[in-house]
Amino acid sequence: MTFPAIAVVGGTGNLGAAIAWRLARAGYPVTIGSRNAESAEKAAAELGHGMRAGANVDVVANADIIIVTVPFAAQEATLRDIAPHVVGKLVVDTTVPLVPPKVMRVQLPDEGSAAQKAQAVLGEGVTLVSAFHNVAAHKLAKDIDVGCDVLVFGDDKDARGRIVALADAMGLRGLHGGALVNSAAAEALTSILIFMNKTYKVDGAGIRITGDLIPPEA
Repeated sequence: MTFPAIAVVGGTGNLGAAIAWRLARAGYPVTIGSRNAESAEKAAAELGHGMRAGANVDVVANADIIIVTVPFAAQEATLRDIAPHVVGKLVVDTTVPLVPPKVMRVQLPDEGSAAQKAQAVLGEGVTLVSAFHNVAAHKLAKDIDVGCDVLVFGDDKDARGRIVALADAMGLRGLHGGALVNSAAAEALTSILIFMNKTYKVDGAGIRITGDLIPPEA
């Protein structure tokens, strides 16, 4: 089996590093990107598993799948930087529109969701999927069963399926969540989970979909 090459943009952050580590450990060729190439190289060395590193605009060039893991405040600038280099590629946006200090309140952007904002910035020449909104990064970074489902959104079913498979490879359960516009639900849920973490003293609440799910036909 040939694994697609993965570039994790913003891979020095908590979520990006955790995703990169999980995928590299599963055998995927992973390259970490950052605004500062030296920071990316340091993170890659610490994470191991043969990861490579470089500046964001460089690591996306040779990747089959690009996973963007930056805070909402940096989303637009980061996407504009890589946009010329990801035309025709599959981009996964993990952005949650948290606006400090009121991160426990849902604050979706005017576009309707961070995913829709990402699509507007990247343009129609990029296949966009959104995912990994509700997974606690500090749990993902450990060799444990996170016990969390990953809802994957996108207008292209095949592209969604590829990211569902990535989530499965990471030891999670990836599930189709429907069209990209539906991403608003998972993005909003993150603020609710943060509230629940504080209210119920939970160490990284996540979501699980109940019922006996029958995987959709390819």
